[in-house]
Amino acid sequence: MVTVTRTDPVSDDALRLIAGSEAEQAALYPPEDRFAASPDQLVADDVRFFVAYFEGEALGCCGYAVCDGYGELKRMYAEPAARGTGIASALIEAVETAARAEGIALMRLETGQLSPAAIGLYTRHGYIRRGPFGDYPENGSSVFMEKPL
Repeated sequence: MVTVTRTDPVSDDALRLIAGSEAEQAALYPPEDRFAASPDQLVADDVRFFVAYFEGEALGCCGYAVCDGYGELKRMYAEPAARGTGIASALIEAVETAARAEGIALMRLETGQLSPAAIGLYTRHGYIRRGPFGDYPENGSSVFMEKPL
């Protein structure tokens, strides 16, 4: 059974997962096309961070930032061996539930064109493509999506 817990983003489990996310993104995208939040940014008061566990093992993470008029999904990551097990879906559902409880009615995200599995996951969960938002540039690499909650 998967459990998802709100967690300190600088805990050992979270830092290990964030490092895995960073390594994966670095292998796909040049630095100028990577916008992932650092652990220091994830400890901000307007960010909520979660870790998914299966049988006590931390296998995925995700958070969201509370923005003006929407939430923004941050640092969605599942360990490669855990993909296809429901870890990512459990994270999305937990994050969306927490955001709704805060009165957030819209979730947005930025991902990359070279991440088709992520785009597919978000699409299956009802996210649709949109143009850039916030401070994101239109760079030809990013994919922007949103979902009403």
